[in-house]
Order: sequence, then structure tokens, then C-alpha cells
Amino acid sequence: MSEPTVATTVRKSFPSPYEQAVPAGAEGWKDLYAYNLVFQDNRREVEEGKFWFCDSQHWPTVTKPFETIGFEYAVGCLGQYNARQLLIPTANGIEYRIHNGYVFMSPVAVNPAEIEARVPQFMQRAGHYFENWDSLLENWHRKLKEVIDELETIEFTALPDAIAIESVLEGRGVGPGTDLLADYDRLIALTYRAWQYHFEFLNLGYVAYLDLFMFCKEVFPRISDLAIATMVQGVDMELFRPDDELKNLAKIAVRDGLVSLFADVSDADVTLAEIDAHPQGAAFIEAWNGAQDPWFNFTTGNGFYAHDEYWRDVPTLPLGFIKNYIELLLNGADIDRHVDELVAERDRITEEYADLLSGDQLAQFRGKLGLARTVYPYVENHNFHIEHWTMGVFWRKARQLSAVLHDAGFWTEKNDMFYLRRDEVREALFDYVNGWMVGAPAIGPDYWPAEVERRRAIVAALQTERPQPALNTPPEVITEPFTLMLWGITDDQIANWLGAGDVPEGTLKGMAASPGVAEGIARVISSADQLSEVQDGDILVAPVTAPSWGPIFGKIRATVTDIGGMMSHAAIVCREYNMPAVTGTGTASVEIRTGQRLRVDGGTGTVTILED
Repeated sequence: MSEPTVATTVRKSFPSPYEQAVPAGAEGWKDLYAYNLVFQDNRREVEEGKFWFCDSQHWPTVTKPFETIGFEYAVGCLGQYNARQLLIPTANGIEYRIHNGYVFMSPVAVNPAEIEARVPQFMQRAGHYFENWDSLLENWHRKLKEVIDELETIEFTALPDAIAIESVLEGRGVGPGTDLLADYDRLIALTYRAWQYHFEFLNLGYVAYLDLFMFCKEVFPRISDLAIATMVQGVDMELFRPDDELKNLAKIAVRDGLVSLFADVSDADVTLAEIDAHPQGAAFIEAWNGAQDPWFNFTTGNGFYAHDEYWRDVPTLPLGFIKNYIELLLNGADIDRHVDELVAERDRITEEYADLLSGDQLAQFRGKLGLARTVYPYVENHNFHIEHWTMGVFWRKARQLSAVLHDAGFWTEKNDMFYLRRDEVREALFDYVNGWMVGAPAIGPDYWPAEVERRRAIVAALQTERPQPALNTPPEVITEPFTLMLWGITDDQIANWLGAGDVPEGTLKGMAASPGVAEGIARVISSADQLSEVQDGDILVAPVTAPSWGPIFGKIRATVTDIGGMMSHAAIVCREYNMPAVTGTGTASVEIRTGQRLRVDGGTGTVTILED
């Protein structure tokens, strides 16, 4: 992150959302989303007065109507902890809108006159958490597990022809339709509760790191952002545990002579049955079963989309990754993540800078660094517990409900429910229950199939165009801390996106997110569905990566993303895997083509196209 600079000329602008053309075939797209999620014509002056950036880090593809629940959960709860619970002095929440199917965000500034009054309140509230971090975090794990366990108890099944006689004789007095409606409400409420927990510690993790960051920038004026990030790296985090389980299973397969059984893993049931029947297969099956809960509650996506596939539900995914690791092991590759080497480099850099300080400054440095290292693991560990585990259960149950209504004739495909908003799902469910109660056909089967097809076509049309990196005129200086640290929206990055930065032709500039230099052939992918296309030695180029893409890091040489700051998932994961990375380029996945030869310099944040 560069030092803020004050512009001396009129700022160039990104397009206004009110002046962008709608992709052909997507006319009427606003009807798919709630009124408060789109730019309204009568609010043009207000909305054009704000700077909006596209959050392709978390929502890289078009969001279907039901899937908006993800950012409504996440961004709403983030704002609550900033503005209402912690009272962070310089940061309120973040507004969000859907534009042409993509999610855009705009940080809400704190009135400068209110900052001073918020400081002591923040210190009291945050201080309590920092002083009692371990015990409060232990309580966090307990209460989150209770939410997940209750979510698992929800089962959506078709309503019966008649209420069970046992229910009648015991005088229960209510029917299963009432329970069905209540369970849908419970699904929404429980997941909302989990997202409240998500931000209970996360924002504090960012605050502690930002405090260290700002202190280092003050006492070491020439220190790089990367050096500061390196000082907290090398922590053995839970987020990497699923990938570690795969590596362990691959080692067992090689050790116990099971390699030939992984020639074709397209049918998981067949592969697992063959391993189970093998004389040496018991250890693999035991380790496989032991990893299922919780570690295989993991998706190759990011947990925000209904189509994300989870290892627990689609075992061909982890079997495929294990097969890749087996091939690497047979070729003599080292597949382990050497935390000890990361720790050694972390400590080396830390002591180099510590030697420049003395007295109170040294004590402050040690204290701030110690706190950042204590809270840093949560910055990524929460991702496994919420985006992967909790959301995996949520989407599994939601797909179950969609299948019930599909069987009742409400739509043509099992997962078509996600083309409805969550309030519309409640209406459709009430329609289904009411028709069952009175013994007459529901109205939904005569209404929703055609409407879903219309919406399906609109979503497909929206997906034909990539979004702008931002909208409207950017501010003179970006100051909001989360925008800087998480998304990497800095003044220099904005200038690069607008073509106003000092960047040579054939070069893209981004965040120096993970050190090292690598050259290789570009592999541009836009979703987890394309991971199988990645070849040995490729340089991965994507709008954003997910932490669960770790199994392909044994193949690639470097990573380049469109968005993301020093604390983004891509940056953290690449540092932990000792992989060069440049994040926040804005347009790399659009400007770079698969097959081009690239040089990625993770120390300077530059990506150079060497040749086609």
C-alpha cells in the first residue's frame, strides 16, 4: 500500500452506473433484485456522489436473486461490528448495490467530528476482547458449533398425504406445513446468527494488523507493505487443514500401494469401494472417514454461491486432488508447506527492524507485533468455519428445499429456487403449504416455471460481460482502513485502473502481495470449474482465488488477481505457500490471455507480458 497522495489535477472518473448499457438480453434485470439493492433513478444525484468499487474478491460472478443473501449477511454484519458494536473510530459500515448482476460497495465515512468521542468507547470494547482473546475465542467455537449442529437438524421433505396418526392422537394440534415454514425461517435466522459471529473477531484482527502497519510506517518510513505482512506469516492455520488432509491421504496411498486405484476417480463410490476392499486399504479409509467432519466441509468456490460444490457432497473433488498429489509424490516433488521456513524468514525480518529501535519504541513494536500475531490466525480461520463449513450446511439444506418444490412442480430444474429472492421463496413455500392444507393445487406451478426461465436467460446475458472495477469519481484520497487492507483499493491502484498510473505498455501494476519472481505461461480462469485446466508450471490469473484452491498450488508458479489487498485471502494463502503473487491489478483476467508468457514480480507488484 503506497502512502496517500493528494491529486493536483481533476480526477478521471469511472463510468456512472446510470450511463452504462445493459447487456443484450438482460433487459429488466433490476426486477430480479430487491428495491434497496439496485441504483434507483430518483436517487441518481445521491448515488453518483459516491465511489463504488466492484467486490469481485468475494462475488466474482453474477449473483442470482437468492444468492444476494450472502452479501446481505456478510456486509451487514461487518457494518454492525464497525459502527454499532466496536465503534471503530475511523470506519463505519459499507453500502452495497447490485449493478448488472455484480456487487459494488461504497465505504461509509465517519463524521470527523465524531471520531474523538468514539476512541475511548472503542478502546474499552476492543480492549476487552484483546485482553480475553483465548477464552472468548473458545466460547466463539462453542456457540458457532451449536449453530451448525442446529442447522444440521433441519430437514426439508415433501408434505404427506395425511398428518400422521400419532400426531393426531397425542393432540399436537399443528401440521407439518407449519413446521416447514418455521424451518425455512430458522434456516435464514441461524445462518444470520453465524454471520454475526463471523465478524465478532474478524474486524479486531484487521484492526490489530492495521495498528501494527501504521506504527511500522511511522517508525520505518521506507518499509514495504510486504515486509510488514511477512512479520506475521507462518502461523499454522486451520484454513490449511483440509489441504493437509489431502496430502496425508496421498502419502498413505503411495505408502500402502494404492496408486493404481487412482487411475480413474470419476466414480467416487467405485474408487472408495476398491480401496476398502484392498488388503492395505484400511488406513486410507480410516483417514478418509476421519477427515469428513469437519475438514471436508470445504468448497472449491468461496461459499457465497448456490452452485459451489463441497468436498463432503462431491467426493470426486477431494479424490481428484489426492490423485494430483500422488502424481507429484511419484515425480519426487515436495508437497509439504514448510511452516518452519516461513517462521525463520518472519523472525529474520522482524529482528532486522527491531534492531533499529530502542526504549519505548521497541516496546511498542514488540507489543503491537505480539497482538497482531495472536489475532492474525483468525483472519483466515474464520473462513473455514463460516464460508465453508456453515455455508456448506446452509446451501445443502437450501438445495434440499428447492428439490421439494421442484418435485411439486414449481420449477423445471432441482436448483431453480435460487432464481427467486428469499422473500419470494417464503411466498412460494406458503403457496405450497396453503394448497396442501386446503386440498387444492398450488398456484406456483402455473406461475414460477415461465418466470424462472425468463430470469435464467437474464442471468446468462449478464454473465456475458465483465463489470467495471469501479463506478463514479474516486475520492482524492482513500482512507477507509478495510478498503485499503482487505480489497487493496489504494490511490495508486485507482490511478492504474484509470490508465493514469506510470505503467509501461505490456505491464500491469498491482499489490506486491507475496514475494518472489516467476516466469511461466498464463492460465486465465474465472471459476473453480476450470481448475482442472491448470497445468504444471502455469501462472494462475483470475478475478480472485479462493483459499480452497490450495491443492493446485503444487502446480503453479505464481498467482495474479484482479482485486485484493495485503490481507485478502489470495495474498495470505500465497504467502503461506511461499508463492509469488500480485493482487489488485483491476483487469488482469481481462487483459491477459491464456498462453501468454508472463513475468510476475511479487516484490514490486508488477506483471509483465513477455510474449504471446
